[in-house]
This record gives sequence, C-alpha cells and structure tokens, in this order.
Amino acid sequence: MTGRRRLGLAALALPIVAGLVWLGIWQVHRLAWKRALIAQVEKKLASAPLDAPGPDRWTALSSGDGYTRIVVRGRYLPALPTFVQAATTLGPGYWVLSPLRSDRGFTMLVNRGFVPQDARSRPLPDPTGPVAVTGLLRLDEPHGGFLRANDPTDDRWYSRDVNAIAAKRGIGPVAPYFIDADARTSPGWPRGGLTVIRFPNNHLQYALTWFAMAAFLAGAVGWMALRPSKD
Repeated sequence: MTGRRRLGLAALALPIVAGLVWLGIWQVHRLAWKRALIAQVEKKLASAPLDAPGPDRWTALSSGDGYTRIVVRGRYLPALPTFVQAATTLGPGYWVLSPLRSDRGFTMLVNRGFVPQDARSRPLPDPTGPVAVTGLLRLDEPHGGFLRANDPTDDRWYSRDVNAIAAKRGIGPVAPYFIDADARTSPGWPRGGLTVIRFPNNHLQYALTWFAMAAFLAGAVGWMALRPSKD
C-alpha cells in the first residue's frame, strides 16, 4: 500500500473511530443518568405517601414527580367509569378510571385498578362514602398509545388522557395527573397495585459495544497501514 493510500485510509477511518468513541461515552453518561433515575424511584417507593398535589402545584409538576407515593381523601363522583385498554401480568383487560372529588376541593382521576376483558360487561363495585386512596402519582398520557389514538366519541381509550376523559365524562377541570391505586386501596376487582415499574438499563452493554467497534476498526486500519507493501 502506498503512502498516499495509507493516509487516505487513515483520514477516512479516524472520523468513524471518533464517532464510535463518542457514542460509547454518550452511553456511559446515559448509564449514570439511568442509575440515578432508578435510585430516585426506589427512594420514592420506600417513602411515606405525601398529600396529592393541589392546584397551586400543578404547573410545577414534571416528569421527576412521577411514581411519587401520594394519598388523597374525598368521595368518588357519580360518573361512569372509563375503561382504558391494558396488558398486565394478569393478562389483557382494562384499567378502570373514576373521578374523585378531593376533600381539598379539586377533582382528579383515580386508576382504581385492573379488570379482565370480560369484567367490563359486569357491574363493578360503586364506591360510596369517604375514601382514602393511596398509590402512585402518574402524569397525564395524552392522545393515545403506540399507533392507536384515543377515540372519545366511541369511548375507546388506549392511554389515560385525563383531560380528554374529563371532557367526555363532563366532570370539569381535573388534576393534570392521576393516581394508580395500590393493592391495599383496591382489593378484589378492580385490582390495584399492578403498576409496572421497569427501566431497561442496557447502556453499559451498548457502551462496551461502541468502544469495541472503535478499537476493532482502529486496529484493522493500523494493521493495514503498517503492513509491508508486498502484502
């Protein structure tokens, strides 16, 4: 290989190697972020429940508030429940969302839990009287699920879109979040406590893959550039 070709090969390979190294470093940063996120959520799950955020805190809510354990006290409103398609460890079915009027004066949606597909055609327990619901704060899920848009007209729901559900049920303004009731709050059907809390953490594997590719390419180019011309 001539000197000019060696230089051309190096000029072509160096940006690719640098790009692969950059991707590896980026995955290392993502690994640190994911570990911090998992630690934060685990700390929230182990903490005592806080009062459900009132209207004075709604505008300040962010993704960092998700999965906080909260408690709300009040009464369920006499509105039809909303069934949102779900897939859980118990199989396919629906989440059951009902509006609750807090004793602090605001309305919010409560995911009372999961019911199997055939349970939708059967009467569900209609909670009456004062209740205290404990569970996880979940942020609004607007529009719909993957490749499936919510259809309020036909009452078909693929995500827990609190504003659209509130408009459909005619219950007025609601909190920009809902609560996933825990199992102690919702025994039987609907079955609470089925929130899936799982954060895939493959960033170390990805980082090692990018670094290995960079090392392999750099080694291959170095070998080709330094081998004798007769080869």
